[in-house]
Amino acid sequence: MKKILVKGGNKLKGEVNISAAKNSVLPIIAASILCEEDIVIENAPMLEDVAVICNLLLGLNCDLKSENNNIKINTKNIKEIDADSNLIRKMRASFLIMGPMLSRFGHCKLSLPGGCNIGSRPIDLHLKGFKALGAEINMGYGYVEAKAKKLIGTTIYLDFPSVGATENIIMAATLAEGRTVIENAAEEPEIWDLAEFLNSMGAKISGAGTGTITIDGVKKLKGTTYKPIYDRIEAGTFIIAAAITNSIITVNGINSSHLTPVLQKLKECGIEFIEEGEKIIVDGSKEKKPIDIKTMPYPGFPTDMQPQMMSLLTLVNGSSVITETVFENRFMHISELNRMGANIKIDGRTAFVEGVNKLTGCDVKATDLRAGAAMILAGLVAEGYTSIGDIYHIDRGYVNIEEKFRKIGANIQRIEV
Repeated sequence: MKKILVKGGNKLKGEVNISAAKNSVLPIIAASILCEEDIVIENAPMLEDVAVICNLLLGLNCDLKSENNNIKINTKNIKEIDADSNLIRKMRASFLIMGPMLSRFGHCKLSLPGGCNIGSRPIDLHLKGFKALGAEINMGYGYVEAKAKKLIGTTIYLDFPSVGATENIIMAATLAEGRTVIENAAEEPEIWDLAEFLNSMGAKISGAGTGTITIDGVKKLKGTTYKPIYDRIEAGTFIIAAAITNSIITVNGINSSHLTPVLQKLKECGIEFIEEGEKIIVDGSKEKKPIDIKTMPYPGFPTDMQPQMMSLLTLVNGSSVITETVFENRFMHISELNRMGANIKIDGRTAFVEGVNKLTGCDVKATDLRAGAAMILAGLVAEGYTSIGDIYHIDRGYVNIEEKFRKIGANIQRIEV
């Protein structure tokens, strides 16, 4: 079993390079099913989740090669088979193949999906969208099946701006007949990126990145080479690393407009930034003030940055309040931070953080992907050694995280125990 071991106390310095966004790359790989020609995805992060969806496509008889962080996909010979239930259960995003498969074959049967255990993320919004486009949905025995002779464009209102549902419906509607309008759509940058990718193949999608997306169905798509956006959550994690260690570092590969709520809250906290194109210099050496945060769907404060921000606030003198409105089970890292000496109390979906003078290293667990990042951040400043277990969660979303941290001066290593 592998663990990540962090010795606290080192100042960070130098530059860190951010990878492409996992949450962009996964739907883009799924969308390749819609096209029979060669597709090349550049600068793809070679992560566990990316491997899972690639293996899923290989299992469907697709031609897929990966070298030098580029993934080349050809789905010309894809077979319409029931996708492997273990791979689907391993990662929620693998459910994203349903829209493209339904569009291409008029039928798709999948096992119900898994992923991080951070609350109920029902797929009913995905299915509601498919139904509205004319599909017949059957569920039972742990499977969900969608069938349609033909998908026909319509107006779909999402009860909640779900990212996965918005992506799946966009992909299903790309080759549908007529116009589809998604209202109350998710506005995340990754949605815009998926639409840009599809448009580069000949799709007609407008409004992606806003609450109303319009898709005019086309007959077919052509091959493309595409470079996805940078990972705003990885960038945010390293920015907080500079803040928590009172360091100055440069983060390369960032679109600051994608991180506006995080940067604004950090400025309020006392962190300073110099932006230079696609890089940002972070000065975390100044005195910090407590802040209040409420997670919201984009363009609000991202739930995926909440655990990391909490690690920072444990050491900020005064009282901070964090309200989690997106996932109901996203406070599992609190008990781990409290083990390290933090003073955090929970009341429902709100956490009250009283700043302490120091954290102390101990054995902790990565209870989910972003909580794992929060443990590393806390470990960077804790006295002594912090040993982090269940790191497979971390590997699902961060490329070579300990290597990147070592390059900027952290004392961190992966160990076999």
